[in-house]
Amino acid sequence: RSVLRAIDVGYRHIDCAYFYGNEKEVGNAVKQKIAEGVIKREDIYITSKLWNHFHEPERVEHACRKTLENFGLEYVDLYLIHWPFSYVYRGDNVMIPTDENGETVYSDVDILDTWRAMEKLVELGLTKSIGVSNFNSEQLNRLLANCNIKPIHNQIECNPAFIQTQMIDLCKKNDIVVTGYCPLRRGNPAERTPNYIYDAKVQAIGDKYRKSTAQVVLRYLYELGVIPLPKSSNPKHIEDNFNIFDFQLDELDHAVLKTYDTEDRLIVAKQAIKSKNYPFQ
Repeated sequence: RSVLRAIDVGYRHIDCAYFYGNEKEVGNAVKQKIAEGVIKREDIYITSKLWNHFHEPERVEHACRKTLENFGLEYVDLYLIHWPFSYVYRGDNVMIPTDENGETVYSDVDILDTWRAMEKLVELGLTKSIGVSNFNSEQLNRLLANCNIKPIHNQIECNPAFIQTQMIDLCKKNDIVVTGYCPLRRGNPAERTPNYIYDAKVQAIGDKYRKSTAQVVLRYLYELGVIPLPKSSNPKHIEDNFNIFDFQLDELDHAVLKTYDTEDRLIVAKQAIKSKNYPFQ
């Protein structure tokens, strides 16, 4: 229902992943809206991601085709490497393999080999474009120096508490689009967190434009050159999160919002912290 509502509101970019388990749901919603005449396939931009246990080059095409089967579609618009670290393969649905001590079991696949297999997906027409997610600057630069098809996209955590300015600048320099997950973090009204949603200074900015603090934050990220990826099942929030294109923040607003950047990362992927390719050292 959330996807159906989002399409009706006007969303045309839907972010998915094999790991999220939402590909079938999204595919069904897209096909329903196509059947209703609301959209055509070319109107909607669908992203999905290669999970960490599919990094062996010989498994990449299988993983992508499985994603397409889940969607019921012939291609995706963008296919990302979800993380730069790899797990051993123990079956399609064993997402995080562990040993007898409960420790994650990694694979030594070179991500450049995975990328070459990703490039073949473009040649096969299974995806229009390819990119990465959660790569650090060193990993991204190494990929850029050794690829035939450049990644067009890097999806990273991005919110006022964790802007990642250097990564955004690196991507802009290389014409790589940045999307930001967790733009509103994980709200907790009881604890009034994250603080930038409840702070009186941000509320004042919202009042000035007759917008919510969440809309102010999403607009802020958009003006920084980041495509925010808000997540909600609330119909009103889905609509509100879309309606950020009829106002513009001024320099003072930006100055206020910049003060919340404490470099506080929310998503740390603790299960992979011992991997040599863990990106957040």
